[in-house]
Amino acid sequence: MQYESERIEYKSQMIEDLYREVIAFANSDGGVIYIGIDDQGNLTGIDHVDETYTRITNGIRDAIAPDVTMFVRYVLQDNQVIRIEVGEGSYKPYYLKSKGMKPSGVYVRQGASSVQASFDQIRKMIKEADGDNYESARCLEQNLTFTAAETAFQCYGVEFSVEKYRALGITQNDIYTNLALLLSDQCLHTIKIAVFSDELCTVFRDSKEFGGSLFRQFEDSVNYLALCNKTVSTIKGVVRTDKKDYPEEAIREALLNAIVHRDYSFSGSIIINVNDSKMEFVSIGGLLPGLSTDDIRIGISQPRNKKLAEVFHRLRLIESYGTGIRRIYKLYENCSAQPVIEVTAHAFKIILPNMNAAGAAVKSMPETSEKVSAAITSQMKIVLDYLAEYGEMTEEELQDLLNIKKTRAYLLARQMYEKGLIDILGRGAAKRYRLKGL
Repeated sequence: MQYESERIEYKSQMIEDLYREVIAFANSDGGVIYIGIDDQGNLTGIDHVDETYTRITNGIRDAIAPDVTMFVRYVLQDNQVIRIEVGEGSYKPYYLKSKGMKPSGVYVRQGASSVQASFDQIRKMIKEADGDNYESARCLEQNLTFTAAETAFQCYGVEFSVEKYRALGITQNDIYTNLALLLSDQCLHTIKIAVFSDELCTVFRDSKEFGGSLFRQFEDSVNYLALCNKTVSTIKGVVRTDKKDYPEEAIREALLNAIVHRDYSFSGSIIINVNDSKMEFVSIGGLLPGLSTDDIRIGISQPRNKKLAEVFHRLRLIESYGTGIRRIYKLYENCSAQPVIEVTAHAFKIILPNMNAAGAAVKSMPETSEKVSAAITSQMKIVLDYLAEYGEMTEEELQDLLNIKKTRAYLLARQMYEKGLIDILGRGAAKRYRLKGL
């Protein structure tokens, strides 16, 4: 008889840790468990074979998740030994239902022993079995509650019940997915909002962090940003006009865009920075391959979290893919300052200008002569406002700001230079534009 090894395990009698051995083999390369042979390989036999056989088969079926029975085969040898052949499972990690999908419930084979898996090993098994799609992968935390989600669904008149979980993508084979975690009260991601008193966003006025279900975070963030959205009143004759710093719908769309499209496979928070001139929304995860900022502006969208987007669409929080950014630009079409999109390999930022501050900047610009003022086009005005706020810009930023091609950007900059409005510094990739005389 062989000794115990990476693929062989002996048990003199049926004991509860048998389930741990089955899990370890299913999570590794498979193996064989002999019941009725001791650790030294000596035959001990089994008392009450039929009863033991029934306990083993029922226990493996009931104690282990996901269902591992299709990878388990039982052989009765000489009515004394039960041979349990365990194949490598295809839906790892397998775990004890009583412990959950965490190290205390997940085991792997290490030499001749079955040991607890680490969190990294568990994540690797999930990724290999479920793929790289974060929201569809199984969640490490299975003790989830959905108080905020139930309230949100009820508020928007959409049914939310256990029977609907699978259709929504909340469960897969009766196991909660990462989408479930995002919608649950136990969601690990947060939104951080900071209000600053300076242009460089270094001096704090106030800050908040909102957690819980994404529905709860969305509601709390909208309410807090409403407090940051001041109203400026102007009186012309007997007519009083009230105008908010930011269009409320633009704030809502920028926030929803950050929530729905961020990359939740990374830890960290959505960051919202507010000062007297702008409100910027920064989310983790750059554009998906094949998309550009120009594509985003004209409404092309490829959702990173398709199921999450479908949930928000079902609740009518978003209308359809790609319309949010277009709507933001539409809301700013008559404003001298335009929203700005900045993208890196791992982050997406949209900046909403303070409309009242932009209007004040335009009024305060010195007019050298009526002739020069009249010759300033709407595009030139947008560039001047941007430079007044940010100091300088690159040729690429000029193209992005006005959504124009390189040739048009070059000609426009040349015209503004010849009119004495801007200075052009450097050449090629190092070229910068600044307000004249700064």
